[in-house]
Amino acid sequence: MSTGTTAVWGRAEQQDFRSRVRGTLLGGAVGDALGAGVSGLVLEEIRAAHGVEGVVDYVPAHGRRGAVTSLTQLTLFTVDGLIRAQVRRDTGAWHPPSDVHRAHLRWAATQHDWGPDERREDNGWLAAEEWLYARREPTRECLGGFGDSVMGTLDQPKNPTARDAGALTRSAPFGLLVGWEPGLVLQLAVECAAQSHGHPAAQLAAGAFAVLVHGLARGESLDGAVQNVLALLAERPGHEPVTEALREALGSVRQGIPGPALIEALGASDAAEEVLAGAVYCALVSEDVRHGLRLAVNHSGPSRATASVCGALLGALHGETALPPAWLAELEGRATLLELADDFAMEMTQGPALHSPAAVAPGWLARYPRG
Repeated sequence: MSTGTTAVWGRAEQQDFRSRVRGTLLGGAVGDALGAGVSGLVLEEIRAAHGVEGVVDYVPAHGRRGAVTSLTQLTLFTVDGLIRAQVRRDTGAWHPPSDVHRAHLRWAATQHDWGPDERREDNGWLAAEEWLYARREPTRECLGGFGDSVMGTLDQPKNPTARDAGALTRSAPFGLLVGWEPGLVLQLAVECAAQSHGHPAAQLAAGAFAVLVHGLARGESLDGAVQNVLALLAERPGHEPVTEALREALGSVRQGIPGPALIEALGASDAAEEVLAGAVYCALVSEDVRHGLRLAVNHSGPSRATASVCGALLGALHGETALPPAWLAELEGRATLLELADDFAMEMTQGPALHSPAAVAPGWLARYPRG
């Protein structure tokens, strides 16, 4: 698989890229954590529990404030798989979907094992993080998709009718492959979505999300990124539900003061394209990250998924320093998220210095084994 153009990295470009990688991963996790305490509630229930403004800060979930869920867990393992793909490329083995699939099988082990298995030499450092060994509302589709070692493909996807947002919410990291052409980013995200979700709308929503992040990480405006995604989607069969959802999100921006009714009008189900549209709308109308994420949580649709996608978009757009410090301070797993984000940025900008015919950093290959 060719990756298209290769970025040339100066120091300022590296720093900007790292900030956007951190922003994407941390922003998605903050949104996930903000919605975790009201998962499955409709707006009336949210307001009954938390007042007329709804959720304005973390509420306890899974025994603490700032807890993340399977949405963030899977995103972390997606990043791990993409780093492994780059590391393995030196060996001539170059098939990123397989590396991402293996990473998600490592995630699946965290959902049924008591803790890290030190006998598995290919686990690397992420699968050794004990805090990840917690079951946090994983979807049936993701558990089933990664429940055995058979990899779903576009021709033979796992869960052929699955249309929910389970593949969408783990797909931001594909967009951080900023040296790739957008069409290849879309294709990779779609292929990896098929590993758990068979419906074309679920796959193309995941691909559209990845390309949106890709555009933002390369400095595009959100509106411009959406327009570019629409042009790219038009070439794909079965794109109509996702295209229509994104067009409705753009149209809703001009329909009055942002609020739950406009978000729910875009769809209140867990269908991937509806979650994507709601998240894009909240990001488009947001005054800042805090405002956008509160909008993304307080409605009758899937709060966790909408806020996670919205947070990743705003983080990619503005970088890590735009994220509310008080929310970052309490975020579960922040150290792991930062470590992985920085490893990803370092691999993408300075990979040849870490592993190449001329240089091998043993510590790096211990973190991201080629096996």
